[in-house]
Amino acid sequence: MPRLKVPHTLVLLFSMIVLAQLLTWILPQGHYRRVVNEEGREEVIAGSFEQTEGGEHLPVWAFLTSIPKGFAAAGDIIFFVFLIGGAFGVFRATGAADALIGVLLEKMGGRPALLIFGGILLFAIGSSAIGMAEEYLPFVPILIALSLGMGFDRLTAVGILCIGYSVGYGTAAFNPFTVIIAQGIAGLELTSGLWYRLILFVPFLLVGFHHVLSYSRRVEREPELRVTAPGDEAFAAAEKIHPELDRPRLLILAVTAGAIAFLVVGIQQHHWYLEEMGAIFVGLTLVMALIARIGPSRTAQEFCVGAEELTTTALLIGFARTIQVVLDDGQVVDTIIHGVATPLATMGPIAASVGMFLFQSLTNLFIPSGSGQAFVTMPLMAPLADLVGVHRQVAVLAYQFGDGFTNIIVPTNAVLVGILAMAKVPLDRWIRFVFPFMVKVWVLGSVALAVAVLLGYS
Repeated sequence: MPRLKVPHTLVLLFSMIVLAQLLTWILPQGHYRRVVNEEGREEVIAGSFEQTEGGEHLPVWAFLTSIPKGFAAAGDIIFFVFLIGGAFGVFRATGAADALIGVLLEKMGGRPALLIFGGILLFAIGSSAIGMAEEYLPFVPILIALSLGMGFDRLTAVGILCIGYSVGYGTAAFNPFTVIIAQGIAGLELTSGLWYRLILFVPFLLVGFHHVLSYSRRVEREPELRVTAPGDEAFAAAEKIHPELDRPRLLILAVTAGAIAFLVVGIQQHHWYLEEMGAIFVGLTLVMALIARIGPSRTAQEFCVGAEELTTTALLIGFARTIQVVLDDGQVVDTIIHGVATPLATMGPIAASVGMFLFQSLTNLFIPSGSGQAFVTMPLMAPLADLVGVHRQVAVLAYQFGDGFTNIIVPTNAVLVGILAMAKVPLDRWIRFVFPFMVKVWVLGSVALAVAVLLGYS
């Protein structure tokens, strides 16, 4: 039978924009009443949903005019992606990246499982502790180079990164953007219930590691299954002959590591975000050029080449964000959430906790922001937990699972779309790879929630 040809990712995203507009015409408009909390953020008032009377539907051409709005809404991450691309272009030109990759391949060439497990563990810890996600974008080219050098493919590299940060978000210990916000809204002591989340971190991490390792071994045996891009074979061969890791390149690597450490401290202690992160990468570019003695003109040229390579990435991020813009402008997001949440009130404790997990997973399609999802759904789920007889801590855990794990499959997540575009991994191939993992975590997560209910987790 002829194989179905999957359209380009941009076609899929554009189709979802059109579908989102159709939903705004089919579903009734509605809204929850909201209040501004002590931190200046809006929170939903539970039980306050009402349909909007006399609301106007979006005009026929809204799916077109929403696209510039989507790019504007995602402007910070789009510009950050360009700055990362430029900085990595200069980093690559110094030879430091190739030298580092060569050394790592020599050290771990016979132990690919160590690269996979170590990578997943590191990304999971970063997301679990301080909510890292966008910050991982600079690691995509390095992971791809390591993966190709070990005989794997681009999908293996993306699996290491995305499954790592998914496990970190899903079982987060004290992620300030998800756990802390959700517990605050639910009226729980901040970071409470840590013991159970730390226990859950281990099995979910092992499931992710096994999934990526199994795939990597399969593409080793069956090279025709690899996800590749033009030049991969020559690139992988070139990595086996790497430049010397001399003193200037060591200094560049040290400065780069220091910049990333400085960035992490800034995020954790000073609440930095994409603007400050972008500034660090621009400054890092200048320092690297000075150390490598690359002239201004060549630095600019390499910077532009690196940024140019991520143009497709930037476009896809803008189109992905547009889907949410259309649903927000059409005033149907609250309608969808209300329609899905209402049946949960009729379920028993265990069924309701699993239902909350599924509800949060679905909601993540329409509100891919972790903190945004918490402010919309937790005011509804916390009193619902009281109603069905489960502790509010279980509702927070269900929110974590639904937001964190689903982050790596919903095409409205701009970070996921950006990572896939940078890695040149088609969306359909990624979904085929990650869907079995999602089934595993949906089952394991449901069991974990049932156990939490039985244990009286609080």
